[in-house]
Amino acid sequence: MEWSEVKSSQLKAVAAGVGGLALVAMGTLTVVFSGSPGNISGAGISLTLGETTTSETGVTELATSFAVPEVTASVPEGFGNGG
Repeated sequence: MEWSEVKSSQLKAVAAGVGGLALVAMGTLTVVFSGSPGNISGAGISLTLGETTTSETGVTELATSFAVPEVTASVPEGFGNGG
């Protein structure tokens, strides 16, 4: 069957079928791969991730309160350099 012989209603039906199958596939993959976060299990071994720790000591004063860039450019002659 050539493309010129395909009716628009047939094409729409095929496109709707492909879209429906894609939705079913995405839903299935979501269910298969969704697990509870933080737990790793497999082959009879169940592990849980450790708790978050925080440091007790911190920097009390910033090393630089503001940044001052070094000026490395000079004004070329003829551009109002005071002359």
